[in-house]
This record gives sequence, structure tokens and C-alpha cells, in this order.
Amino acid sequence: MTNSTATAPKNPFTANTSHALRGDYEDMRADYTVEQPYDRYTQAEQARWRFLYDRQKKLLPGFAAQEYFDGLEKLNAGDAIPRLEDANKVLGEATGWQLIAVPGLIPDDVFFDHLANCRFPVAWWMRKEHELDYLVEPDIFHDFFGHVPLLSNPVFAEYMRKYGLGGPRAIEHGAQKMLARLYWYIVEFGLIKTKDGLRAFGAGMLSSKDETIYSVQSPKPNRVAFDLERVLNTAYMVDDFQKTYFVIDSFQQLFEICDCDFTAYYRRAAGKAPIDPETLLATDTVITKGQF
Repeated sequence: MTNSTATAPKNPFTANTSHALRGDYEDMRADYTVEQPYDRYTQAEQARWRFLYDRQKKLLPGFAAQEYFDGLEKLNAGDAIPRLEDANKVLGEATGWQLIAVPGLIPDDVFFDHLANCRFPVAWWMRKEHELDYLVEPDIFHDFFGHVPLLSNPVFAEYMRKYGLGGPRAIEHGAQKMLARLYWYIVEFGLIKTKDGLRAFGAGMLSSKDETIYSVQSPKPNRVAFDLERVLNTAYMVDDFQKTYFVIDSFQQLFEICDCDFTAYYRRAAGKAPIDPETLLATDTVITKGQF
């Protein structure tokens, strides 16, 4: 990690976002990291963290995967916005991962490199009061509460490292959008089979009051057994609940799929439109058929 200031544009996503980015990119390093400015958090932001943490923790039993709960308990971050350096002691001992503070969204190649080197970028800022239930850009609550607990799980943490290692190959083939779909449908909105039924482990649901319940219980969405090529080719919903969720059998399944070469998938998809998120295919193993 370098201490030099960045030479990249202050907003690296000008052409890729429909909203002004929330983060301050002025003083970031060349790898898009910053120091977590802990003293800048206000009392209102600390109270907002405690409210969101308590609300989600009470909601998640019966909906979230046990592996997620195990990680959340290890982090013990309910009383205040977490200091990343404290969480790094827990993660370092459990899996060797470290959290790094970033201003907000960062470019694909930088993100992949951080993951490949067991560094997870966390946007340091806290959402506003009117954004408690919906946020257009991930903040520290989404990134920490949603993502970080599973980074203490060795199998899932290794999946994330392998995902990052696959980034340069996707960029080489112009297939970042395909690889992003794997992140979206698994890391953000993944479901897993357990002995107690389906459970959520994606950060997008676990940090959301409404989609946590919807993803597991609602009769509306499709739920389909995970298939790598199917996921890579399926478009997703950014500003609405998902029309289709993909279900893995175990975290070991994820660990194994990232060992394969995605090049053939990228080549077969070249020039083709993605699958609509509402569509079921004849080849799908359907767990529940949606009632749109």
C-alpha cells in the first residue's frame, strides 16, 4: 500500500454513475485508500449506526446463514461505528484478511487487486437519516455489517480472494460486467441451502430491512440452483428487489467454482444480450417459481 497521493481523476466514475459520488476523493492514495477519519463521525452518525445494527441483528435470526452470525459475533461492533484497525485484529487472526478505508466506489481493476491481496475496501462514511432504508451507494454500514462477518470464514474468504484474482482475465476479455454479475448474485444477494431451509448470506440483503425477509420468504421471486454460466449471463436489478435469486449448496461450492477458467464463458457470451432477470430457462433447476 503506497502513501503517494492518487493521480487518477477525483471522480473515477463520471461516465458510469447517474448520481454524484458521496466520497471525498481529494486526499486518497494511489490505490484509492484513505485513513479512516474516525474523529469525523458525529454523535448522530454513531446513533444511526447503533439503530441500524440493532434493527438488523434482531431481524436476521431465521433468515441469515449461521456462518454470517458467527462472524458478526466475533466482530462485536454493535456499540459504535467500528474502527477498521480493531476489526483487522479479528480478521487477521481468523483468515488473514484486512479492511481498508476508501472514499466510496473504486475502479474495477483497483477493487480486484485489493481482493486478490486479501484487502476488503470499506467506504468509511455513514448514511444520512433519510437513507435508513435505501441507499444508492454503499456506506460503512452496508460494507461492514453486510460483507465483513463472512470474511472471518476461511472458505468464503478464500472465495473472495480467488474472485479478485479472476479480475484481470475478465478485464482482458472485456467481461467485467459478467464477473460483476457473479459478485452481485452471490456476494450481494446469495442464498444458501441449510438443514433449516434457505438462508441469506449476501450483503445486499443482510444490510436491508425489507429484502432480507423478501429473499427468503416471499413467493414473488424465482429461486434457482446456482449454475456459474447462468449467473455470469444474467442481468440484475439495481434499484428494486431481485426477480431471481441463485442458491448455492455450500460455501465450498463457491470455493471450487473459482478455480475454473472463465474464458470459455466469456467467449460464448460475446455479442449476446444478457438473460432477463425475470426469465426462467428450460435448463434451470428451479427451487421456487416466482409469482410476479
